[in-house]
Amino acid sequence: MKPRPRTLICVTTGLGVGGAEAMLTRLVTHPPGIADEVIVVSLRPEDDHVERLRAAGVAVVQLDFRRASGIASGLTQLAKLIADRRPDVVQGWMYHGDLAALAALILSGRRRRTRLVWGVRCSDMELRRYGRGLRAVVKTCTLLSGWPDAVTANSAAGLKFHLELGYRPRRAEVIPNGIDVEEFRPDLAGRKAVRSELGIDDAATVIAHVARVDPMKDHGTFLAAMAQLPDVHALLIGAGTENLATSCNVFRLGRRRDVARLLPAADFIASSSRFGEGFSNALAEGMACGLPGIATEVGDARLIVGETGMVVPCEDAPAMAAAIKTLAEEPMTARAARAAKARMRIVENFALSAAVERFAALYASL
Repeated sequence: MKPRPRTLICVTTGLGVGGAEAMLTRLVTHPPGIADEVIVVSLRPEDDHVERLRAAGVAVVQLDFRRASGIASGLTQLAKLIADRRPDVVQGWMYHGDLAALAALILSGRRRRTRLVWGVRCSDMELRRYGRGLRAVVKTCTLLSGWPDAVTANSAAGLKFHLELGYRPRRAEVIPNGIDVEEFRPDLAGRKAVRSELGIDDAATVIAHVARVDPMKDHGTFLAAMAQLPDVHALLIGAGTENLATSCNVFRLGRRRDVARLLPAADFIASSSRFGEGFSNALAEGMACGLPGIATEVGDARLIVGETGMVVPCEDAPAMAAAIKTLAEEPMTARAARAAKARMRIVENFALSAAVERFAALYASL
């Protein structure tokens, strides 16, 4: 097997808020490093993960593909970067990143010498809910999906969806997202501190829901479930949640950078996505903190949760409310055992180190 790449260039759609962006950041900053030199190129000038990347020694290049002129100049800049740095591997990340990586690699003149990997980060996207620009990019990626040396997906459901869509990769690999189980872990002292800050009683049942406000995340169904559970408190964490309808048992915390500190204050983690979710970071991160999950049947949710929580149909508020109620009413000894099993499932199956090793092995085998 070849040694790890000397130089790896990752081309991502953006570095803003989102599970895909967070996973890329973790992947390339996890010691001892996935390559001798890593350069992350963002097609949008977003800063959410830039500080962490640079602190870990990862070079960051920010382009601006929001305008036609920016696309032309950005592709030229990216092609020159590839020609100058001569990477062993170029890794695309999300649809726009995949397409830009392919185009720039061809323009660089290094297509025969540099391996190309695409990264699919979602499952059954309802593209009609989004702009025609995204639909055009997905169609183009589908037509060109045989060009990369490999296509990776973060979920079995995501790979299945894209094969049904028409993807025809030379090689396909499912590499689940990896969770930093040292960052996301139970914290009794932190639990008490956060509950004190929010004015939540130590004995109260609390469920966390971590997601930006977006049609795919379906906050409506989750809030409808919470309306049926007046004795259960919910922490809504994510961009836009501060603008959702008020409720006496819901804390709208908005976008936060201390999610790992907030999660241990809850008893359960919920994911109410109605489509598009491949591998839910939020669900797995909550489980790593010892929070059994209640998730909708989207993407690989059932694979992540296993027997440690419950999976319910999408857009079914009564089913979600019933699942939350069932887990909340378990005896405390049973809840403690379930919490321990939830964390162990992530530690044993979805730790960050395993994902890094899988990507490293893939690059070495190309």
